[in-house]
Amino acid sequence: MTAGEFLIYQGTGVSDPTGDRIRRRGEPPPWRRFDGEPVTPLERDGAAGRRLPERARAVPYEADAATVRMVNVALHLRRPLLVTGDPGTGKSTLAYAVAHELRLGTVLRWPITSRSTLTAGLYHYDAVGRIEEATTRQDVQPSDIGRYLRLGPLGTAFAPYELPRVLLIDEIDKGDIDLPNELLDIFEEGEYRISELERISDATPLVKVRPADDGRQVTIQDGRVRCREFPFIVMTNNGEREFPPAFLRRCVQLRLAQPEEARLRAIVEAHLGSDVLAGSDELIADFLSRRGRGQLATDQLLNAVYLLLSAGVEDRPDREDLIDVVLRELNGSP
Repeated sequence: MTAGEFLIYQGTGVSDPTGDRIRRRGEPPPWRRFDGEPVTPLERDGAAGRRLPERARAVPYEADAATVRMVNVALHLRRPLLVTGDPGTGKSTLAYAVAHELRLGTVLRWPITSRSTLTAGLYHYDAVGRIEEATTRQDVQPSDIGRYLRLGPLGTAFAPYELPRVLLIDEIDKGDIDLPNELLDIFEEGEYRISELERISDATPLVKVRPADDGRQVTIQDGRVRCREFPFIVMTNNGEREFPPAFLRRCVQLRLAQPEEARLRAIVEAHLGSDVLAGSDELIADFLSRRGRGQLATDQLLNAVYLLLSAGVEDRPDREDLIDVVLRELNGSP
């Protein structure tokens, strides 16, 4: 087995100019090798690098040494990364930062609620639309079934792409109590099946379907979807519940702490510039004092700094009232 390069993700916020770094990982462990086909090329400069809101979050992301280390552990072991922390610590942004730096295309986001199901995350089949078209058209063929299928974010991530997709499973602790256990099988086997395609596989073995991000169509063979490269999965957790040991032992676990003053200053500078940072010392000190008394998120500080120094609030008589509105404690009364 040939040794690879450990620091694939470096936390710099700079997109890999050659795009080769992700290919310098070592070979996967024998128990984490997958062979899905047909292989789908990855559009590497997708929305993580194009859309302004996503790029604005990813580029200035401040990853500490522990975060960089655990991201690389997950990348090399081909395991999901379970990220726990208070709101505003950058749990979700981490997925966009990795996708941007390693040029892994669009981030596939699956926001979890109490009504989320595994099947909905995998794919959606518009049976009603197919029946309606079949009754109005005489030329509908079995091979047309792909027009009525759309992969979900989870299902797209496990399609056989040439490079790993980035999947954000946001707030997994808000899901049904059985969802983590339901995810175990696909995390271990790296595959799932689409029963609607299995039924017609003898007559139509290859079907093209739309991915969740509307990118290049994915070709599915015999109704079986199996990854070629295990996706980089970030599952965010606000710590509102415990997970079963069987689920935890299959994850790489990362806990994000609230950033201290030096890192807060770096975050403000990265997002708003050194000139803004120079005038925000008093507000950063105020933020830290308030955070010591109640729950605050880092993006509240960014909003307050912007409001104070870029929106003409500094000299207003209601300056303190406006700052209070933005820096309201998250665990306090409205």
